[in-house]
Amino acid sequence: MKASQFHISTLKEAPADAEVVSHRLMVRAGMIKKLSAGIYTYMPLGLRVIQKVERIVREEMNRAGAIELTMPIVQPAELWEETGRFAKMGPELLRIKDRHERDFVIQPTSEEVVTDIARQELRSYKQLPKNFYQIQTKFRDERRPRFGLMRGREFIMKDAYSFDRDAEGAQRSYQIMAQAYRRIFDRFGLRYRAVAADSGAIGGDLSEEFQVIAATGEDAIVYCPTSEYAANIEKAEALPPQGPRPAPGAPLTKTPTPGRSTCAQVAELLGVPLQRTVKSIVLATDEINERDEIVSTRIWLLLLRGDHDMNEVKVGKLPGLSLGWRFATEAEIVEHFGCRPGYLGPVGTRRPVTVVADREVAVMADWICGANEVDHHLTGVNWGRDLPEPDLVADIRNVVAGDPSPDGKGVLAIERGIEVGHVFYLGTKYSRAMNATFLDEDGKPKPFEMGCYGIGITRLPAAAIEQNHDERGIIWPDAIAPFTVVICPIGMDRSATVREAAERLHDELVAQGVDVILDDRGERPGVMFADWELIGVPHRVTLGERGLKDGMVEYQHRRDSAATPVPLAQIVEWLRERITV
Repeated sequence: MKASQFHISTLKEAPADAEVVSHRLMVRAGMIKKLSAGIYTYMPLGLRVIQKVERIVREEMNRAGAIELTMPIVQPAELWEETGRFAKMGPELLRIKDRHERDFVIQPTSEEVVTDIARQELRSYKQLPKNFYQIQTKFRDERRPRFGLMRGREFIMKDAYSFDRDAEGAQRSYQIMAQAYRRIFDRFGLRYRAVAADSGAIGGDLSEEFQVIAATGEDAIVYCPTSEYAANIEKAEALPPQGPRPAPGAPLTKTPTPGRSTCAQVAELLGVPLQRTVKSIVLATDEINERDEIVSTRIWLLLLRGDHDMNEVKVGKLPGLSLGWRFATEAEIVEHFGCRPGYLGPVGTRRPVTVVADREVAVMADWICGANEVDHHLTGVNWGRDLPEPDLVADIRNVVAGDPSPDGKGVLAIERGIEVGHVFYLGTKYSRAMNATFLDEDGKPKPFEMGCYGIGITRLPAAAIEQNHDERGIIWPDAIAPFTVVICPIGMDRSATVREAAERLHDELVAQGVDVILDDRGERPGVMFADWELIGVPHRVTLGERGLKDGMVEYQHRRDSAATPVPLAQIVEWLRERITV
């Protein structure tokens, strides 16, 4: 490829709405162009990266026995009504009507369509297992699209769906996909972790996320440096503390805490560790009748140590809260506690509440909490003596660095990551809802056991940039770089020697199967180098008339601080030894 025949369009400044590094650099490097909020044109350089990502994904999916198809972007609402998701999904699901006033959706995912395919095409156990996948455009109407391709509204995704005759077979299919994903992410050349995850709204039992490690990542990844344990923050278990609860050692005392409504402020005022305090979080659950009217409300008081944060996913799995909960209103709080938020506690509530204590709080003694009176807290609070034992003790907090690892092999550490892949074992959630069955060996119909496997094709380049960049621009891994090698000739427009050597090297690399671009635009060296450092091509060869007189060129990897002289006669072999595609 010659740069004069390609489209290179770099910018010195990023747009004002570009909040993260990947968004800024992709726009500046001319890889994406904003069309509307969360909707981008993939420009030639960006498209080359996406195509390389797709090629790796496609090769490994095919190797794992998956079968590619393409499902429509526009899908009839009737299928979504079968699973209830047409009504249940929020405004993220873009609903449209055709000229006949029939309802359709712009697909954010394709469980319904692929299950419909399976119930029509896979009639016998002899046709199983099957795994269908597609690489296709999706649309989710995000309320606040941001971060460029990291959280856009339109995006490209690889989604795959496995169909098996029983749970044992489905779990085998799941493991085949989990291993294929590891091969895929290994080939991308990125640092990543596969972590145990919560399945969330999509449902299912087994679940793993594939997270690209990046300091700017939205997700917290919990892992044990001395073992194989890894999970996302939602899934990671906080083990019960060791040892029995200490005996009470201090009297219950109401202490003035004027203007101190947070645990941190109270701990500072009283000169005690934050770990001695207990925070109160008030939730509510509503009982609804058949007319969607609230007939009764139950108030819950969750107690966590002052330095810990509530884990909403864990809370949402507790008995009585698993069907849905909300934060209590201020009116409900005042009614039950006689006090506005900031000074709440479990001692002396006005009306009965269900008390859920985190495992840590359940073994604390002489702790501090709100007194249900403005500007006052209680010190020396103890279970059994000052208030009844909690109604429920459960793990309801996020783990923190230094907590014991659930596998018993060390302590936990936390780093940031960007989710770019997810594998689920779905079971029969969709097949039962859509009556998707096959005839088993005994001649009886059975629902398919399903799995679901996704990779964010357009999100992955953004995640790669978040992990691989410097002050000059992007640093692509070889496997997904828009070009693997760039040839930068100095004075090519003025020197026949330089032009001939550059074109000969270009042609030789092309013949060797190397993805190379020759910058024949005639730009000054500083402009030329700055462009390719911004674009992030990993390998650069510079030719100049002075060096060529001695039979030398200069090689520089994008991560190198200086160029290395290399004989022109050896440069092709030099490159082949260093390219890791």
